[in-house]
Amino acid sequence: MQSFRTELEDPIVEQDIIDLEKKIRMFRDGEIHDEKFRSLRLARGVYGQRQQGVQMVRIKLPFGKVTFKQLLKIADISDEYASRNLHLTTRQDIQIHYVSLGRTPELWAKLEQDDITLREACGNTVRNVTSSPNAGIDPDEPFDVSPYAQATFEYFLRNPICQEMGRKFKIAFSSSERDTAFSFIHDLGFIPKVRTENGEEKRGFKVLLGGGLGAQPVLAHVVHEFLPEDQLIPYTETVIRVFDRYGERNNRNKARMKFLIQKLGLGEVLRLVEEERVAIKSKSFVIDRNTVPQPALPENTNYPEAEISKPTHYKHWLATNVFEQKQKGFYGVYIKVEVGDIPTDQARKLVEAISPYVADEIRITINQGLLLKFVRKEALPHLYNKLDELGLAKPGFDSVADITTCPGTDTCNLGISNSMTFARVLEDLIYNEYEDLVYNREIKIKISGCMNSCGQHGLAHIGFHGSSLKAMGKVLPSMQVLLGGGIVGDGLGRAADKVIKVPAKRATDVLRTVLNDYQANTNEGETFLSYYDRQGKDYFYQMLKPLADLTNLKDEEFVDWGHEETFETAIGVGECAGVVIDLIATLLFEAEEKFGWAQQAFERKAYADAIYHAYSTFISAAKALLLDKGINSSTQAGIIREFDTNYVTTGEIELDGTFDELILQINKNEPTEAFATHYLLQAKVFLQTVKDKREALIQL
Repeated sequence: MQSFRTELEDPIVEQDIIDLEKKIRMFRDGEIHDEKFRSLRLARGVYGQRQQGVQMVRIKLPFGKVTFKQLLKIADISDEYASRNLHLTTRQDIQIHYVSLGRTPELWAKLEQDDITLREACGNTVRNVTSSPNAGIDPDEPFDVSPYAQATFEYFLRNPICQEMGRKFKIAFSSSERDTAFSFIHDLGFIPKVRTENGEEKRGFKVLLGGGLGAQPVLAHVVHEFLPEDQLIPYTETVIRVFDRYGERNNRNKARMKFLIQKLGLGEVLRLVEEERVAIKSKSFVIDRNTVPQPALPENTNYPEAEISKPTHYKHWLATNVFEQKQKGFYGVYIKVEVGDIPTDQARKLVEAISPYVADEIRITINQGLLLKFVRKEALPHLYNKLDELGLAKPGFDSVADITTCPGTDTCNLGISNSMTFARVLEDLIYNEYEDLVYNREIKIKISGCMNSCGQHGLAHIGFHGSSLKAMGKVLPSMQVLLGGGIVGDGLGRAADKVIKVPAKRATDVLRTVLNDYQANTNEGETFLSYYDRQGKDYFYQMLKPLADLTNLKDEEFVDWGHEETFETAIGVGECAGVVIDLIATLLFEAEEKFGWAQQAFERKAYADAIYHAYSTFISAAKALLLDKGINSSTQAGIIREFDTNYVTTGEIELDGTFDELILQINKNEPTEAFATHYLLQAKVFLQTVKDKREALIQL
């Protein structure tokens, strides 16, 4: 790997990128354990693909906001380093694929020149902060949540409290009570609220805690009906600190906030959250409401009359893809992007085509589309013609014909089925056989390539996730069918029911059967969810049961969508260092590195950060010695407890009191300079004690 150097304005970002290059070298030289390196690169947006030797790079775009210049830069990067394609995700990111690991630092440096980051787009971090894509122009919103989402993104990026949690942490902001950002499936979800106090308007948020999809969907708990806006950041910090300390770290299947709440109980988690307030750096955090200004309006205001060659198609497009903004006289225009893929040449042509008619800000939508803003009514025909030339004026945005999907077996290590091709097949089916339903924006169809719900099948009205079945001594691709999920509103939602599993090639008939029955048996004005509840889960099971019959399989049913070869379940191979690593030595190296970060933060007078880095030093050093005894505790709280039991109580390590009392000073003291000085000194002494103990054990 050739070394490179970057010249960025932000020295912290520059050092971050140089550090990634250094760690890649150490990994390839066998100096960093595979698991440790995986955690490090994931936190920098670099994700192993199904295809060995290449990476998926996830580009973190807070609440999906991207300018023309940024989109063009990402397209250029994909051409130079990846596969000339941009994939839009359900977390409003852009992913590029088939990137060489050794080129990722150089790629990152070039993106940062246009204020685009990879940092913490993957891994056990605070993932991309999402929001309703129409935030800022939504006619129903009490206020624009974009500045609050941006502040949250900025505050927790590189924040020491969330660099190595047990698992990822997801945050979303909905623009209104319609809850189009799905607050109820997030670790923390926020819905804007306004109330009047002494004649003055006050902003705040309804707060949802502990939701999540995955294999075991859990709906979030309402923990605040009105959290004042200045408490948004402090409250989020306390929650994350509790999750970091008490969250599971060994069993990934139990390592989300929802499982911590199940384990400890909501009341105990909230007590710990309140207890943590003393240690946070800001008891009140005032957010600049102007930090995300509205983009400059398109300069052209004089549009000649445009000729529409397909007036019926244009009418459908206006009805399903266009809405009037809260800013009167301007319109938002949605672009339906099939399976979220935009080739780079199409992305460039798109920017060139739309720039005379829209503001210089695009939002990536949660269902993998695009939103254009501030289009004048007179410009709509011109914009339509330009989009139609590019094949991007297909009607039915966010309708039953706009299917959300993850990449599935195209690139994902965990994919079981080809969800991308299946989504295309279903969309074609709807346009060809159910054209009238293109206007139906209530029913949502979502597909995931496995049970992990990256395609959000768990909250779909009609959902599918990839699976497998055994028949005739062979394995065949299958789809788990889910029904009855969706948004209720104002923080309430529904997780879809698992109804039946069928061969994947019969899933098209599943959709036909459900939609035909819906059209035939729904009452006037009845929603799909009301229809589903009235009929009941067993009604749909019995209706679909014939499609699950495995006694009449055909040869083609052993082949997945988009494939020619016989199906087999497989996962991709990740990187491997290829040598045996001393994990204890790695942890001690890590502890020293964290103490160095603590000292650097102290020198910058970032005392709260310095204290948390010192806390992490204690944890890593203690974990190293516990591993020497074969003890691998699954939580930081467990490490603290086990270290007292196995080293302090036995007298092997002498402390002035218990390890619990020593390390947990962190949540009993304000983050002052005096406490930071004291705590860092104690961390330094403890680290040296552990290193001396380790050296003595090696000598023995």
